[in-house]
Amino acid sequence: MNSKQNKKLVVIILGPPGAGKGTQASLLTEKFDLYHWETSKIVGRVIENARKGEYVTIEGKRYYFEKEKKLRKEGKLWDPPFLVYFVKKKLKDLAKEGKGIVLIGSPRTLYEAERITPFLKKLYGSKNIKVILIRLSEKESIWRNSHRRECELIRHPILYTRETAKLTECPLDGSKLVIRKDDSPETIKVRLKEYKERTCPIINYFKKKGLKVKKINGEQSVEKVFKDTLKAIKQL
Repeated sequence: MNSKQNKKLVVIILGPPGAGKGTQASLLTEKFDLYHWETSKIVGRVIENARKGEYVTIEGKRYYFEKEKKLRKEGKLWDPPFLVYFVKKKLKDLAKEGKGIVLIGSPRTLYEAERITPFLKKLYGSKNIKVILIRLSEKESIWRNSHRRECELIRHPILYTRETAKLTECPLDGSKLVIRKDDSPETIKVRLKEYKERTCPIINYFKKKGLKVKKINGEQSVEKVFKDTLKAIKQL
């Protein structure tokens, strides 16, 4: 895949919490020189830095940042119109800069898919959009999420392995390793319910709109999942 094609490449990675979407996105970003889009970080940063009482008006309705912040802590998805507002704004900027993208965290609802997908098609073209679905059992999702950690400084995700189990500091920047507030077993169950009820319907929507979806077994090593992902991108 040459550099010109890379600029037009859009990879959408779907999967339940803990499926390794962020890890695979990082690997694809490195290999194809793509922009690593992670909605939870991009929009989350906007929410965290918002002033008290701040809101945006979308289609005549006010969406308060404090409410969206509360939804995240409860493991629930942000209000779709609020999310789409920021996603479309950022996507337009990236397309202008000529950057290819790997997306995780968007779209997560049918509402988002119906508004973001046509927008992506217009910016990048249907043939350049690749959809990957990483499959993971509910049991494995809960285990992975309740054990994963990230660093306080830059939020590097640290995979839980025999070698990293006793780490207390991030090996990349030295900051303290912490468990995310939305990674408690109770919150993960809410997130899994949200995924099944609100994200899974997107798969059929993509198919109806002519976008093929490649399913990958997420209960393998990171290396094997990445090899399968590269193969899937080539086939799509």
